[in-house]
Amino acid sequence: MKHDAATDDGVRGRIIEAAIEQLRRYGGAKTNVVDIARAMGTSHTTLYRHFRSKADIFDAVVEQAMRDEAAMASAFVEADGPAADRLEAMVLALQARKRERLAGDPEIYALYRRIMEERPEIIAAYGRAMTGLVERILADGVRRGEFQIGDVGAAAGVVRDAVTVFVHPLHVEAAVRAGLPIEDMARAVVRTLVKAFVR
Repeated sequence: MKHDAATDDGVRGRIIEAAIEQLRRYGGAKTNVVDIARAMGTSHTTLYRHFRSKADIFDAVVEQAMRDEAAMASAFVEADGPAADRLEAMVLALQARKRERLAGDPEIYALYRRIMEERPEIIAAYGRAMTGLVERILADGVRRGEFQIGDVGAAAGVVRDAVTVFVHPLHVEAAVRAGLPIEDMARAVVRTLVKAFVR
């Protein structure tokens, strides 16, 4: 019998959705593989065909959230308009998405902390992907004559390092709890960087 990768992806997607539902209802500590399987109307052995453990499922939940963020950020890369405006809009949109998740999806948001502690390679891959998107916006700005940048890759790294504090889940959470004007702060940093790139 032929193995169907599309069917596998469909089952994995349904497992992730069921896990999200259970996480929202009971939290990470109280959610287990049997609960997720029961919510799907299947046995836990089905889940183990696709994921090694509960932790593996939770990793997949966060990776899906990161893919959603990358897709959202990509829209600013592909959009028309000044590169400076798109860069600022992308950073603010990523920050807003983190704030929305913190306020509206705290159980899912809490998984970021575990990922950061236990799966740094996932965070590193996400960082590389997002830096690549920033690099594409900066390169477009150079092509349009908006920016004067000698090393676009290095400049993208500078942007990443400067704005990480405004989009990193732990920093966003701390800033929100402290009542800091995080959106205004991020906007000021991006605009300062843009001035340097224009010159």
